[in-house]
Amino acid sequence: MSDRSSLDSSVRSSIASWQPREKPQQLLEQDVTSRALSRHETAETLQTMGMARGTPLPDVVAPTYAAAPVFPEEYTMETPSGIVPLAQLESLGRTVTTVSKKGEKPYPAEPEELRFVTFVTGDPANPHNWPIWIRWLYTIILSTLVVCVAYGSACIAGGLSTVSDTYHVGNEVAILSVSLMVLGFAFGPLIWSPFSDIYGRRAAYFVSLGLYVIFNIPCAISPNISGHMICRFLCGVYASSGLCLVGGSIADMFPAETRGKAIAFFAFAPYCGPVFGPLVNGFVSVSTGRMDYIIWFNMAFAGVMWLLVALIPETYAPVILSRRAKKLRKETGDSRLVTETEAQGVSFKDMLRACLVRPLYFSVTEPVLVLTCGYVCLIYSLLYAFFFAYPVIFNELYGYKDNLIGLMFIPILIGACMALCTTFWCEHLYLKLIKQRRPCPEDRLLGAMIGAPFAAIALWMLGATSYKHLIWVAPASSGLAFGYGMVLIYYSLNNYIIDCYAKYASSALATKVFLRSAGGAAFPLFTTQMYHNLGLQWASWLLAFIATGMIIIPFAFKRWGKSLRARLGRADYSIDAEPDEVEVPKLENEVGGV
Repeated sequence: MSDRSSLDSSVRSSIASWQPREKPQQLLEQDVTSRALSRHETAETLQTMGMARGTPLPDVVAPTYAAAPVFPEEYTMETPSGIVPLAQLESLGRTVTTVSKKGEKPYPAEPEELRFVTFVTGDPANPHNWPIWIRWLYTIILSTLVVCVAYGSACIAGGLSTVSDTYHVGNEVAILSVSLMVLGFAFGPLIWSPFSDIYGRRAAYFVSLGLYVIFNIPCAISPNISGHMICRFLCGVYASSGLCLVGGSIADMFPAETRGKAIAFFAFAPYCGPVFGPLVNGFVSVSTGRMDYIIWFNMAFAGVMWLLVALIPETYAPVILSRRAKKLRKETGDSRLVTETEAQGVSFKDMLRACLVRPLYFSVTEPVLVLTCGYVCLIYSLLYAFFFAYPVIFNELYGYKDNLIGLMFIPILIGACMALCTTFWCEHLYLKLIKQRRPCPEDRLLGAMIGAPFAAIALWMLGATSYKHLIWVAPASSGLAFGYGMVLIYYSLNNYIIDCYAKYASSALATKVFLRSAGGAAFPLFTTQMYHNLGLQWASWLLAFIATGMIIIPFAFKRWGKSLRARLGRADYSIDAEPDEVEVPKLENEVGGV
């Protein structure tokens, strides 16, 4: 009996002392806190992890810095302790004088006392450590978001007559509904890029896409054309977050050596999304004749994507680590625990310089960037020109209405899908090459060299087959070549821009986005008149002459790119530049300051 009593007492004692098992994430956070109090990395441990004495170039998704960073690896590397003192970086040979403390920050008086927060080894908060199927699921969702945004810009192209009938305006005015939204794509990144740097990508998507969904309502019910046009422009501004942030979100989840295939989906999406506009809404236009139905369908698509993207956790490492550093300071009382962007105190002026002034500076000082962006702009503009050339061609030759004209865009989608497969092959060759030698930006031009002739061939073919005695398959099949060349050119040149301007990739890409959107907005305004005045053949051939002349660009850059960048550029910002060659000239001296 005494044994039974003793057993019951033991069981009760065990139950009383039992606590629910903490989740692995909670245990990790406690471990990080304890390590922050007791452990940190040394110069020796950093060297064993492969850290070089010189400061490498920041990753393409690095945040905006107020000055040259001391520790650009902070957001991409994992350390056992999760803490790297600035003094240890200095002992490695890093220059610490660039670390500054702007504003009223509770940081130490001496910069050398700072302790930078990193991911710990195997950190589940690091997007690189998420299961591969999760990362690819998020990649597909984000790429679909790009399709959704691009579809929204061209949804009206499948039913321009509905705009004319609703507001009693001419076809030229109705085209503005497409052009103004594409123009909004040029200005939106000035808002959403710095917003995501400060508050994270998830917050930027939630706010911008929420506004995009809401502003579709006045687009559909506006009583006059002015209100409709203003709201379409604002829709472009709000939806542009899908174009300017998704590439970064995908890059956040994959290491540099494996992100190429995921980025290929992003390159595919903005050029295929607009094609679905006339393909889907041609049938809506013919069957209902109502413009508001087109907008409601677009709003429903955008609303679904808004909800799906809202479920994706934060992927931006600087924001993840900044939140962790803030929590550690609160829990430990150690104000030395910061990220480098917090230590530098990036200001609105720094953001404005990175997002507005530096892209403008590059557009007047970097001829190689201007030529590359000009080619991207031409391809994007030609895609939007097709939306207004096809109605003229297929209506005049075969009497097709919007529904059948929309079906003529299917070959462009097929060609784009074929190009996506080719980009995987190009990426495979690039990964083999970088194992053999140090890469240079010109290694990225293979896709453009393959695709450039196809874009020109498509336009020559479209002009040569635009005759009534030829079956509709002939002009429609030109879309195969155009879709194939279009995606390959964009994929290749986008990577080329990133590698050429690795230190300031976000600013170089902002230049590309602005020029591309400006061209996409301008071409629809004169395409219809050009085909009516020049004729179906010579209008296509005029564009073919331009596309043919541009073929030489990727081949010339492949042969003389490095020397052209050295001779024509103000500085070398590329991945193959020497460390002392990548300092950017002072913008305050070049542009007059901000």
